[in-house]
Amino acid sequence: MILWRAGFRYLLRHPLQICFAVVGVALGVAVVVAIDLANSSADKAFRLSAEALTGRTTHTLVGGPNGVDENIYLKLRQEWGWRQSAPVIEGHGTIPAQRGITLKLVGVDPLSEGEFRSYSPRVGGSFDINRFLTKRGAGLMTKKTADNLGLRLDEELQVAVMGRQQTIHLVGFLEPRDQSTARALENLVIVDISSAQELFGVKRMLSRVDLIVPAGQPGQNELNRLRALLPSGVDILPANSRANTMAQMTRAFQINLRALSLLALVVGMFLIYNTMTFSVLQRRPLFGSLRTLGVTKSQIFLMVVTEAIAVGAAGTVLGVFLGVVLANGLLSIVTRTINDLYFLLNVQNLSVTPVSLLKGVLLGLGATSAAALIPAYEAAKTSPRTVLIRSTIETRQRVLLPWGTGIGVGLIILSIAGLFIPSKSISLSFLSMFVLITGYALLTPGLFVFLLRRMQPLAQSLFGILGKMAIRNLLGGLSRTGVATSALVIAVAATIGVGLMIQSFRTTVDQWLRSYLQADIYVTTISSNFGPGRAPIPEQVITDLESTLGVNNITRARHLSMETSQGPSDLFVAEIPKKSFESYWFKDGDPEEIYQEFTLRNAVIISEPYAYHHDLSRGDSIIIPTDSGKRSFQIAGVFSDYGSDRGRITINRPLYRKYWQDNQVDALGLYLDENQNADQLVNQLRMNFEGEQQLIFYSNRGLREASLATFDRTFAVTSVLRMLAILVAFVGVLNALMAMQIERSRELAVLRASGLTPQQLWRLVISETSLVGIAAGLLALPLGVIQALVLILVINQRSFGWSMQISLDAGILLQAIFLAFIAALLAGIFPAWRMSRTPPAAAMRYE
Repeated sequence: MILWRAGFRYLLRHPLQICFAVVGVALGVAVVVAIDLANSSADKAFRLSAEALTGRTTHTLVGGPNGVDENIYLKLRQEWGWRQSAPVIEGHGTIPAQRGITLKLVGVDPLSEGEFRSYSPRVGGSFDINRFLTKRGAGLMTKKTADNLGLRLDEELQVAVMGRQQTIHLVGFLEPRDQSTARALENLVIVDISSAQELFGVKRMLSRVDLIVPAGQPGQNELNRLRALLPSGVDILPANSRANTMAQMTRAFQINLRALSLLALVVGMFLIYNTMTFSVLQRRPLFGSLRTLGVTKSQIFLMVVTEAIAVGAAGTVLGVFLGVVLANGLLSIVTRTINDLYFLLNVQNLSVTPVSLLKGVLLGLGATSAAALIPAYEAAKTSPRTVLIRSTIETRQRVLLPWGTGIGVGLIILSIAGLFIPSKSISLSFLSMFVLITGYALLTPGLFVFLLRRMQPLAQSLFGILGKMAIRNLLGGLSRTGVATSALVIAVAATIGVGLMIQSFRTTVDQWLRSYLQADIYVTTISSNFGPGRAPIPEQVITDLESTLGVNNITRARHLSMETSQGPSDLFVAEIPKKSFESYWFKDGDPEEIYQEFTLRNAVIISEPYAYHHDLSRGDSIIIPTDSGKRSFQIAGVFSDYGSDRGRITINRPLYRKYWQDNQVDALGLYLDENQNADQLVNQLRMNFEGEQQLIFYSNRGLREASLATFDRTFAVTSVLRMLAILVAFVGVLNALMAMQIERSRELAVLRASGLTPQQLWRLVISETSLVGIAAGLLALPLGVIQALVLILVINQRSFGWSMQISLDAGILLQAIFLAFIAALLAGIFPAWRMSRTPPAAAMRYE
């Protein structure tokens, strides 16, 4: 009992150090919990939406670029006897009057839906089936969605669909069976098939046909029979294949976020280690006395570990609550990034799951316990005879320094070997990088000593005798300053690594856009999500653009998605002039030879991410279903493309027209006369076509700026994580400096009594913190650059399939040194203020 009372009294007598440790753990746990909650909320929203739209569907019948012909569905039910089938049209529209809120629009046949989806309108339900089928633009939504939109029954809603204003008339409410289904149906509007065809401007076409197929061999026999009846270009897929593909798109993105969030927790572990080490060092006399009174080593060990767990538990609980708060802010950033890069996703609420909270608790307590093991071992193994001798601690630290340096070098070599293992595993890459960070952290105290000794002449010339004292104090307290410096080095190095990676990526994307975008003006349409592509541009609009004064030439393009031998793939159909083709960055091969194959043979070119994810290279073949059956296309070349980490196939438009009965266009490139101003013409075209269709006009420069703005939004969450890691390190340095000043309070009091003024004490403490900051900034440079190289050359390649140019921005390196200096300088203000105001007589009292 006396042992535990002694430990509890120590915690009460040092509230600041304990509070700093609690805050450090809390911040680390909060980042991990926030990222996990944001990711899981996005996953849950997507999964619930997919499940609600899928219902009991087992398979889907999909078509070519324009969807499935309605006649196939009629044959399916009337001639081939597939009664368990339901037509579906999917897309989305926006509400301009309400800040562009996006609605999911789903067209169904209520007479076929009964066996498929539980929320679907049913004959004899709570609405008038005849009104739903006959009233133009009739729609259903949940009561909550209607309330959020300020919409009442029988009122109309103006929605922009495929660039045109459309009217939806609310004739009834959907009644979800449970809360999960209600969340999945938020911002969803159900309309009749004919209304959906009118909304999306398609005639006798469907997005897909849902099927319910019996399980087992009988069902498989039925599928084989149906496949034999289907025309070319129409296929049957498992109902969950599309959802799995879309979920897979975000996997690498979410793994990267989770790994970066763990970095803050790693820095927090250093903080706990430093706090517990200090508590052990300060109580060595107490431990010696307890040992002489009969307390065993195991009891001392258990006490220190229990104290650490208590501190960690407090920090973990606080961190979980902070994580929930932080997740609410990060959720919108993560969702926006998914919408920018992958697919449309509506996430209305944060989903706080016990699993995510449990992860935070286990990580917080586990990290705290692991960080406390070494200090607890030190406390337990110390003999009563040497416990009162403070110098033995630093002597042992100097003896262990070469061992730590050697282990650090070994871990760095091990991590480099792990990075060179031929694998596509993202987890292995991050594990190797964390081993690298650990190795460098063990290496840091030795490098810190080396650097301080080289800085001693400079410190003495700048601060005189106080500078020399500062260097000696830091070297003499290496057991405390070494760990604090390591934590700051790791946090600043992470800032350098991620900063250089983002800057290299941005520079590469900017150069790629300047090379890739050759037209003067780009025209496209709002994506409707109907079928696989964007809304088509009417032929009359193209004719009017061709006759516009100042337009010299127009190239046509089409964005599609279809099943290939490699699974769901994005297909880009384009007319590419030879001059524009020469601007492509091909990974290998002669561009002239690739161009000849692309334009004259059954050949396509594929982007680098597509080639990486599917293990394809120049000379391989891809089988693509066409309107005239499956065809094999040779890969003429692999080019760099940063528009999508999923990758895409690019096909020459004349070759596409040969195999597909599809003449639609959803993007145009306008080449202007030499003296024509692109920005002026864009403004003119926007006014000319304002009432025709919601077309999007970009000048070359405007499209490049919009693309880079999307890029910057993508990495907003990464910047938040970088700053949180720095904040944790700042708390760690502050805690270490506070510990140093408290332990040295009697020494400083003697100096004060000997004539050291409060101003000189300020200069001494601030010079110490400044030296820690400068040294940490310099030591962070090598690790930061190595981390950047790992992120660029290994992790980004394995995650997304991109290769990028390395840009070592001197500004980022200088900012990192300045950041470390400012963090350490600010951390020293409070300890300096406190010690300068403490009377020497009070500080010299031992008991």
